[in-house]
Amino acid sequence: MPYQLRKNFKLFSLNSNPELAEEIASILGCQLGKNSITHFSDGEIQINIEESVRGAEVYVIQSTSQPGTEHVMELLIMIDALKRASADSITVVMPYYGYARQDRKASSREPITAKLVANMLVKAGANHIITMDFHAPQVQGFFNIPVDQLLGITVLSEHFTNKKLEDAIVVAPDNGGLSRARRLADYLDVPIGFIDKRRMQPGEPETVNIVGDIQGKNAIIIVDIVDTATTISAAANELVENGAKAVYACCTHAVLSGDAIQRIENSALTELVVTNTIRVPQEKRSPKITILSVAPLLAEAIEHVHNEKPVSPLFE
Repeated sequence: MPYQLRKNFKLFSLNSNPELAEEIASILGCQLGKNSITHFSDGEIQINIEESVRGAEVYVIQSTSQPGTEHVMELLIMIDALKRASADSITVVMPYYGYARQDRKASSREPITAKLVANMLVKAGANHIITMDFHAPQVQGFFNIPVDQLLGITVLSEHFTNKKLEDAIVVAPDNGGLSRARRLADYLDVPIGFIDKRRMQPGEPETVNIVGDIQGKNAIIIVDIVDTATTISAAANELVENGAKAVYACCTHAVLSGDAIQRIENSALTELVVTNTIRVPQEKRSPKITILSVAPLLAEAIEHVHNEKPVSPLFE
């Protein structure tokens, strides 16, 4: 059954992930709004909205993926343009919220950039945020507007359910990932393990202990972000060396910076499953990487918000 959208509904896309935006529009049964993004000769961004948005309920799709600063500025300028064009409400659909790793002061004189970006979005004129898997849950509290955080685990768990892996175990690559691993293990109804890394003295090598029975098992590593792929590659190698039959990994956000693809291909990983919250360009694709689409989940969230239905069933 097609989604029911009112006449005042508008959906726009910026430059971070146009393919995802097109897919969301197709699922919703609407056209993307017309807007253009150009640059002055010195690199300044200029945005022109090429249709009326007066009184409209506007949704803007933009991840703050690489180049993050460019995409943040595009989004802020677009929000300002919409506000000045008398849009009734502005909902930012941000599949990947960049700068979320800077969520606290880890040492003196450090910024809390996740809070700064939240402040800028609210000050620019955003009324609502729809996102997926904050790096740290407390980032929701940095906003003084409603935030709906969807969970990539609903898409990732379905993939592994369909694979029907025998003798599976979900493994957290470090102590900090235990809650995420436990959630996936509950979805798949399999046991959980984790890799415990400790350095007893500064300068000494890390000691690695694997907690959980992985002998002859299909291990599934779960993280929220794969950036350089150092953590998952090292974890996969450790698991295979300690008796795992095969190692799979999954994440919501595939940043894949630096030598990430080379590390993945050289590691013991059988498959890395990611979503398209971040656009994965052709040069970053690998036979080991499977990309799942979050467009159906985001489209359903947009429709629920638009028609004033609860969003909670999408992540419960």
